[in-house]
Amino acid sequence: MAITLRALLAIDELDLRPLNDHSTANNTAITWGAVTELLNPADFLTGREIVLTTGVRQKTTASQREFVRTLAENDVVALGFGTGLGHKNVPATILQSANEVGLPVFEVPYQIPFAAITRVIAEALNADHLKRLERLLRSHQKLTRALLSSDLQTMLGELARILNTHVALTLYGECISGDFDPQRDWNSLPVATGIRDKCVLHLAKPYAADPLIEYAQSLVGLEVANNARLLSSERQSNGQVLADLAAGTLTGADAAVRVGALGLNPKREHAVILIQTTAQPERLHALPLPAELSSQVSVIVEDRLAIIVAHNQLQASVARLDTYLDDAGITARVGYGGRYPNTTGIRWSYFEALEALSHGDRVNVPNKLSLTSLLLAARDVPLQDLAEEALGPIRKFDATHDSDLEQTLREYLNRDGSVGAVAESLGLHRNTVRYRLQQIAELSGYDPNITSDRVQLWIALSALELG
Repeated sequence: MAITLRALLAIDELDLRPLNDHSTANNTAITWGAVTELLNPADFLTGREIVLTTGVRQKTTASQREFVRTLAENDVVALGFGTGLGHKNVPATILQSANEVGLPVFEVPYQIPFAAITRVIAEALNADHLKRLERLLRSHQKLTRALLSSDLQTMLGELARILNTHVALTLYGECISGDFDPQRDWNSLPVATGIRDKCVLHLAKPYAADPLIEYAQSLVGLEVANNARLLSSERQSNGQVLADLAAGTLTGADAAVRVGALGLNPKREHAVILIQTTAQPERLHALPLPAELSSQVSVIVEDRLAIIVAHNQLQASVARLDTYLDDAGITARVGYGGRYPNTTGIRWSYFEALEALSHGDRVNVPNKLSLTSLLLAARDVPLQDLAEEALGPIRKFDATHDSDLEQTLREYLNRDGSVGAVAESLGLHRNTVRYRLQQIAELSGYDPNITSDRVQLWIALSALELG
């Protein structure tokens, strides 16, 4: 460490002579030795240095008192007064003033150059700096070795031991390492990962600031970003299994093998939870899951995050996901399907969850295997083409004439074909609603007043929404 006043005065070669009580400053580390002959050196003092002077300009007692007062106000450790040049002895006023303000004074004999004193201080500072660098390098190596040989949690445990404090890491508000108690007093530092993931490193107070922390932040950022890329790649790859199940191209024993490769038991009941966001859907690709769901299989299908849940706490998991997404600042909808056995059950649950998303709420409860779900499951049926053929002319007419035929049709189907209910809902006259229904029939070729045509229009609307 930097040399203390006691150690400096103890160096025989310097022959420094204490002239008053310096016990209160004995163990104070000296940051530098400032040589000055200014009457007021305040602008050049930084605190905790010793000041060396010969006092050649201090000709009056007033100037000597002012000089000592200035040193004391600027947190100077001690005054070294060189004798034999401006003054034969240290002026009595200097000593008296120093005693009044508690400033240690020592005499520097004429034959001892000030440079000898500052060199001793500089060598001590350099040695201290070298020790700190060596310690920092060893700490860097420990953290890197812990991360490369094990994992992020092991590295953060090593950081906690080095800093002698508790360390925790949160991602999207979820603790992924350490024991993060929000009631504790933490120093929270953001970690840059290149991803909008709200990664924060928490260090329990009290703790001493350490340059090692910046290095730890860098390691954490790199590891979190790397894990995110791996998770995204894994979800994209695994998503093909669910996509093939949904398309009906993966069945029987092959389906059981591929589902088993994901870590799922094909004989158990499973439910599918879907998360969809229109704003930056790529954020879902590497989104970590809450602790309660982290052991469940998650995949990406058509920019939706699908979680295949094996446990029976489905509704609790959905509610937890909704809170988690809200806390993470991700605007999304969550839909889920029922729990069914076998690989075919995963397929049905997926389509139920997909249809549930069309309800438009933040959390969407499924309907039991509706006709729409079953038709969507038959991917060989060109539903999207049929829907576009029926509704394309209506949408084009709406865009050209700024009309609301599609909205009117949706209201008519949702309100069980009641013209009065549609008129009340949209604030229209009943005849206006009837006229719009006639336009819909002419444009689409399907008459909403005929039951079979009404079913076709309902399926077309559902297919476009879910597609």
